[in-house]
Amino acid sequence: MLCLSHVALPAPARADGDPASDVLATQALFVPQDAGISIPKQGQLAAVIQAAARSGYQIRLAIIASRSDLGSVTELWRQPQTYARFLGQELSLVYRGPLLVVMPRGLGFYNGGSSINSERSALRDVGIRVRGAGLAAIALTAIQRLAAAAGHSVAIPPPVSTARRSGTDDMIAIVAFTIGAALIILAWTASLRARPPGLLRRKATSA
Repeated sequence: MLCLSHVALPAPARADGDPASDVLATQALFVPQDAGISIPKQGQLAAVIQAAARSGYQIRLAIIASRSDLGSVTELWRQPQTYARFLGQELSLVYRGPLLVVMPRGLGFYNGGSSINSERSALRDVGIRVRGAGLAAIALTAIQRLAAAAGHSVAIPPPVSTARRSGTDDMIAIVAFTIGAALIILAWTASLRARPPGLLRRKATSA
């Protein structure tokens, strides 16, 4: 659920004390290493953020899986809405748009100080799972609903399977080899046809 507690914010931390603000200053996605989210799932998160941006809805996402992910503001652990406000203020010099925070305890949303009533309604019944792929799944659903609340339809792309990608690479290699072999055979055949008939007869006689 979306927690909307109105807790006084601490003094803004230095950028190097809050890992998410460092990353989100230049990127749209923050996923800490301890979140237990696989590379294909991270790619899926990045893809849905890009799809939302293409539809006209820009959003940045911070997944906070543990207290240590908060850097110097660990007192905001399990306070997703308060941290979303804090993080949004940290980013305000470079970004003032929609910002989603996903924690095991709940979701936080901030939009540059604007009213979030419609977003709160959109996220009201989004459940929270504890860790890993569960947090990623919640984030995907939340982004889709937030975009829809803003009037933008966004489809959730499938995760990219590394096994599927490997299989695709193998198929590409096989096709390339086959084409290369065919070209060699065609070139050899063409060279035979291009030889003067007398040269071919002389080689046959000497044999």
